[in-house]
Amino acid sequence: MSHTHTPHTVPYPIRAAFGPLAPLLDDPDVTDIFVNGGKGTWVDRGGGARQEPTLGLTHDETTRLAIALISRGGRHIDEATPCVDVRLGWGIRAHAVLPPIARDGPFLSLRIPRYRRLGLDDLATRHMFGSDTREILEDAVSARQNILIAGAGGSGKTTLLGALLATVPETERIVTIEDVSELSIEHPHCVSLESRQPNLDGAGGVGLDQLVREALRMRPDRIVVGECRGPELRELLGALNTGHDGGAGTLHANSLDDVPARLEALGALAGFTADALARQVVSAIHLVVQLERRDGLRSVAGLGRFRLSAEGLLRVEKLLRVEEAEVGDAGAARPSPSGEPPARHPPLRP
Repeated sequence: MSHTHTPHTVPYPIRAAFGPLAPLLDDPDVTDIFVNGGKGTWVDRGGGARQEPTLGLTHDETTRLAIALISRGGRHIDEATPCVDVRLGWGIRAHAVLPPIARDGPFLSLRIPRYRRLGLDDLATRHMFGSDTREILEDAVSARQNILIAGAGGSGKTTLLGALLATVPETERIVTIEDVSELSIEHPHCVSLESRQPNLDGAGGVGLDQLVREALRMRPDRIVVGECRGPELRELLGALNTGHDGGAGTLHANSLDDVPARLEALGALAGFTADALARQVVSAIHLVVQLERRDGLRSVAGLGRFRLSAEGLLRVEKLLRVEEAEVGDAGAARPSPSGEPPARHPPLRP
């Protein structure tokens, strides 16, 4: 299922805060806007970022725009807090970095949601996955598997997660937890929690780890952490290992092979030793989905599940490797170059 917005649904205060960039909000293909100080403005319409020669902003104009957008999102940016991420409403996300942290800055990165919420049918049409992969993903959601979606920035992690959660039965309650809200889910009983930056006195901050604990008190049927970044990993794994099935999250990682190292790094921030983390992850997460973006096309690059190595450390057992040639017009997965057929309906639970 997909849902359509019109450009006119962007509230006037947000359009006003965008200043000279406001016309880009009317372009349904725009997904990202990058303002690189006095070095130009770049726009991604799905095929990679390209410079917009008519939208050059000076350093001062970029600074004023960054301050206006961050303020509109309810946060502050200054020399003491030079890097800030906010949600502006309507799903728009803004990230700003001021000098001297930004050497040639200021820099402004804007993530613009598509006017349509993309469902699994939409993603299949866009060749994100073939029929075998889709069936495995749908089976995992139906069976209340805990799913981790990994990939580089802009690979479609949030989009795929939202499409999968839209297939959750309407009788189930979904609680999402994000640093800055990005998930857009077509589901009648989905509530969202968002972290809060401390005020100028350093008080009032609410982190993702606290929000996971609060979510557990909200009688969730499914807990979703938009992106695992640090201490909240301990709380999430604890929840998934104590009967809260059907959860999900995303992780920045460039390949399935990189996922264990990324989790070990985050686990260290959460106070885990490598072997303790491995045991927790193997028990808690049943399916790993790796996404990639190549030549503007976002696709599932592989599926896997966590296992313990002989040394008791975390590793990923690959269930399905998706090559460029594997997804044809019919959307069916084909054997990998090794000649082995792709796994179908693997036993996802350990």
